[in-house]
Amino acid sequence: MSNDTLRWETVRVEFDDGIAWVTLDRPDKRNAMNPTLNTEMVEVLEMLEGDERCGVLVLTGSGEAFSAGMDLKEYFREIDAAPENVQLRVRRDSAQWQWRMLRTYAKPTIAMVNGWCFGGAFTPLVACDLAIAADEARFGISEINWGIPPGGVVSKALAETVGTRDALLYIMTGRTFEGPKAAQMGLVNHSVPLERLREEVASLARELLDKNPVVLRAAKVGFKHCRDMSWDQAEDYLYAKLEQSQFLDPEQGRQQGLAQFLDEKSIRPGLQPYDR
Repeated sequence: MSNDTLRWETVRVEFDDGIAWVTLDRPDKRNAMNPTLNTEMVEVLEMLEGDERCGVLVLTGSGEAFSAGMDLKEYFREIDAAPENVQLRVRRDSAQWQWRMLRTYAKPTIAMVNGWCFGGAFTPLVACDLAIAADEARFGISEINWGIPPGGVVSKALAETVGTRDALLYIMTGRTFEGPKAAQMGLVNHSVPLERLREEVASLARELLDKNPVVLRAAKVGFKHCRDMSWDQAEDYLYAKLEQSQFLDPEQGRQQGLAQFLDEKSIRPGLQPYDR
């Protein structure tokens, strides 16, 4: 791990060979997301988007939790009593980083779910492109147990990743589940024992670093946007993204890939990337 570490009050960023490890750092509160953390995460994401040390962003939590969700005291009780303009700003910062920025972030993003993941934490979890959990990680949508439906866009996050029956079961009962069940439902890509989690995430991040970053960004953003389009709209949009990626790509990856496959016979695109 690089010694190049940046610290905010509630967030820590460490760089390691192209990977930016972004850690929600309120371990005494199980990394519950308060207004300070939400504001700082906006700053962190804005900074890393233009930082060449970050090729892939990994989001995780300090201690035994990914995040216990929104801070009930600081985000809800105290903000509910604040003036309307303060409430609007606080809620804007929360949405800004948790899904507006993360969902179509310029860099590939991986959620590394190392422990507790509850309530509002489902939003940044799903907004990340990929997710790997520890088998021991515990998930829950517990709002029903304290008298409200799921807050923010948690229900939308579940609707994008989890089947209807599973989503409603956990929304309506507040039951918890662990990493293997999260993988079975499609909430995360897969789960591994906690002692292997960081190694597994680092391996995936290095695999992504080996891809053409311009094409990778076009591929992931194209997929996320086209989900809400008709087939005709998606065809126009995705061809436009293809042409945009070729125009913006300094590597000219398409030409290299075709040449290495068709002319040099040096790669098999279905089984390996082109030689960058």
